[in-house]
Amino acid sequence: MLDTAAGGDYYDRLLADYTERRDVLLKALEGTDLEVSPPDGTYFVMTRCPGDDVAYVRDLISDRRVAAIPASVFFSEPARGRGLVRFAFCKRVETLRAAGQRL
Repeated sequence: MLDTAAGGDYYDRLLADYTERRDVLLKALEGTDLEVSPPDGTYFVMTRCPGDDVAYVRDLISDRRVAAIPASVFFSEPARGRGLVRFAFCKRVETLRAAGQRL
């Protein structure tokens, strides 16, 4: 069992830091054509994009210089994940803000 009493400040700060990162990314994604699903307990945000996820991510990287992962690559049957794009917010807040401006 994890003893959080000794590291309570650490875990409180970790939660606050990742909550801030999540909120920065969610706010940035609000202004896009993506349908956003806020996460419940991970540092990934899953979205639904119009069209093909692989092409969408390819364009996102080349046109906006923002990296994401086409979720279809995680499925044994890629068609089941088509249209899903995963963003990670385990980045520096400055990095997330810069990505948000480019989105």
